[in-house]
Amino acid sequence: MSEKTKLIKEMLEMQKKFIAYEHKDGVDPKDYYAPESGHVLDGYRQKYNDIATKLIDIAHEEKGSHR
Repeated sequence: MSEKTKLIKEMLEMQKKFIAYEHKDGVDPKDYYAPESGHVLDGYRQKYNDIATKLIDIAHEEKGSHR
């Protein structure tokens, strides 16, 4: 399995967990943008952004383009 496929699968799994949490408990913007340490969303945005950035870099590499 390619790195790109693994990253996409990881993003999709993160999205599924987020949606399940949102449906169960709702999401307060404070918890999404500035969660307290240990909160289920603590680190979520940064990790998701890091994965998305890696995917963008891979796509540019595949096409020979630059950011």
